[in-house]
Formats: sequence, structure tokens, C-alpha cells
Amino acid sequence: MTKNIMIVGVGGQGTLLASRIIGKTVISEGYDVKISEVHGMSQRGGSVVTYVKFGDKVYSPIIDKGEADIILAFELLEAYRALPFLKKDGKMIVNDQQMNPMPVITGVAKYPENIADKLAEKVNITVVDALSKAEEAGNIKAVNVVLIGVMAKNTDIAYEKWVEVIKATVPEKFLDVNLKAFDIGYNL
Repeated sequence: MTKNIMIVGVGGQGTLLASRIIGKTVISEGYDVKISEVHGMSQRGGSVVTYVKFGDKVYSPIIDKGEADIILAFELLEAYRALPFLKKDGKMIVNDQQMNPMPVITGVAKYPENIADKLAEKVNITVVDALSKAEEAGNIKAVNVVLIGVMAKNTDIAYEKWVEVIKATVPEKFLDVNLKAFDIGYNL
């Protein structure tokens, strides 16, 4: 059996670090893992999508529509865009942050309203104010690790295993903040 995690966000939000932490954690549990990074205009605040697939044997990292067991969304509009990829019984973990895409910034479009409510009508969703939780941990850039903590609590993988991988993956100077962010997310 294969598990599919889709990570969506905006460039600069730490989606790639998140995929590395998740990937290394499931590898440490003995799973075969494939990770694929799909970049939009990530350096300019555009969409970034990362797939993490794991199981006994995984042949492709790509997650098609209707296949994601979990969607970890770092931004509301990106969560909404990813909705078609979620399985019927899948789960969404969504940061309630709004980051205006270029059409909204230039005034060509408006940011859709009530995205979290619209998603909640359709799917199993956990909405997290990950930005304030990351700030509480000591750095707003730790939103990604707050969300990993929320997701980790809903897996069969031991808390200690996640912490071990974070310690091995995150640079030393950011380690304390990220461990605190993980704890905050895990205990929400």
C-alpha cells in the first residue's frame, strides 16, 4: 500500500525542507520513498508543489488527481487549487495564511473569500494559524515545521523519530526554533 502526501505552498515558505523532513522520516521507518518537486515561479512567490510517496515499493513520485491521502497546504488559495488531488477520504492540513498572487497584487483579480469554509464543506480539514504558532516558536519561517507537527500527530510514526530527523536535517542555528515549532504543531 502506498501513501501519498502533497505539499503545496508559495515560493519561500519552506515546502522543500518539509518534503525532505517527511521523506527522511518515512525512509527511517523502512519505506521506499519517492519525492518530486514541481516549481512554478517559486522565486517570485509563485506556486510550489512537492509530492512525497511512500510504501513497500514506489515506482513514481507523481500524485494524480484523487490520489493524495494528505494535502499539507502552506497557504489557503494553494489548498483550494490542490483540492482535486485529494482522495475522497483524504485529509487536508491548511495554514490559514493568505498570500496574494500576482493577479491580486496588480488588481486584475480578487482573492477568493471564505476558502477554509468552502473546503470544510467538501473535505476533512484541519485549519491552523501556523504563522502565529511559528512566531510563538521564535521565527515566522517555521510555519512549515508547525504544519509537519500537526501532520505527524496523525501518523503512526513515533514523535521521537520525527524529532531525530529534524535534528539531522535542519541547520544547527535554526534547530531550537524548529524543534519548538514542531512541538507546538504536534500538541495543537
